[in-house]
Order: sequence, then C-alpha cells, then structure tokens
Amino acid sequence: MAALKTSTLLLGVVTACCACAGPVKDPGPANTGEPVSSVYLIGHGWHTGIAVKQADIPHHLWPERQDFSDAEYLEVGWGDREFYQAPRSSLALALKAAFASRGSVLHVIGFQGPVTRYFSGLEVIELKLSSHGRDRLVRYVHDTFAREGGSAAASLGPGFYRQSRFYPARGTFSLANTCNTWTAKALQAAGYSITPASTAEPVIAQARQLGQVIQSPPPDR
Repeated sequence: MAALKTSTLLLGVVTACCACAGPVKDPGPANTGEPVSSVYLIGHGWHTGIAVKQADIPHHLWPERQDFSDAEYLEVGWGDREFYQAPRSSLALALKAAFASRGSVLHVIGFQGPVTRYFSGLEVIELKLSSHGRDRLVRYVHDTFAREGGSAAASLGPGFYRQSRFYPARGTFSLANTCNTWTAKALQAAGYSITPASTAEPVIAQARQLGQVIQSPPPDR
C-alpha cells in the first residue's frame, strides 16, 4: 500500500520530477578483507526504502527500534507527513506534498527475514558495508527522527504493514527532496558514490551497480 500511495504521488508530479543518475565511481565502501554487513535497498515501485538487520544497529543509536523488539530487520522510508499517512491518496494531497509540504515522517517496518520473502515481488538489492559505513548509515537514519528533546520520537500511529509505525521526521518534502533523495543520501552517508535523484529508478539503477540484485520484480511490473 505504501508503494501504491507513493506511486500516486510521483505519477501526479512526475513531469516536474525528471532526474538523471550520475556515474557510479566505485564498487562500494568496504575494502577487501574487511568485515562487512549487508543492508538492502527495497524498490516499492516509485518509492525506495532501506532495510537493516536490527542486531547490526549500535545500541546507542535509533532508540525507536525498541518498538520493534521482536523484529530481526527494520525497513525505513521517508516522505511527506500528510500524504504518507493519509488512508487514501488524492491529487490535492500530492500537489500539497510536492509544493507546500508541512512536514515529514519516517515509516518503519519491523519483520523477520529473509528480506526477499517479506518483500516478495519487489526488487531487493543487497549492499555490502564496512562496520563504519553501516554505522554512518544508521546515524543518518537516527538523525532524521524528530525527537523534540526526548530520548526517542513518539510514534504517530500504525503504518501500512502488520508491524509498522510512523514517526515525526526532520526535513521537508518537495520535488527536489523526495523519499528517493533521502534514500540516496543515506547511501552517500555510508560511503557510496551515488547521485541523489527525485524518482526511484535512477537511484535503483545506481544501486544495481553498487550491490547485487537478489530479487527482481515481476517482468510485467
């Protein structure tokens, strides 16, 4: 459902959202022989998210994960506050998100692996990171939560999956700063040479060169 909502938004404004992928300059931030861990880029149609193993998250970061204590993995995506949480999307909400966003949210999903089983039918790209790169990516997510002085951001309510929640976030959604821009910047923080883009495909195309596609979407998608 999250993918459908984001697709509706981007289809409504896609003509103003054109972006090109830049060159991929290196194969990844982990050096040969260095211990690595995996993170996963999930392609939800026009929307992208990142999944990480909860055990790989440093204990002092991302305190909101305590809401998902039984989850093996956490997948997170960022978007406009009103549009992302709306039970039904509309052109009015899409235009408001694109041109007059009043805030943003993070959508966090907790689940048990494997990632390809949980996100069956979606493209999944595995990306290898050094421990330092992984920690920088998690720090990027950690810093996106709007905690308003508290130790953890308070949940805004349930999300679109059985075990998922919305949280207040930092940043303002716009045509130049979309969920896909956020995903690309998270990978940049981890050390990958990736050019941010407003739409999903340029980000996914670069991720395919940086990592390994472990699940492809159906051919008719």
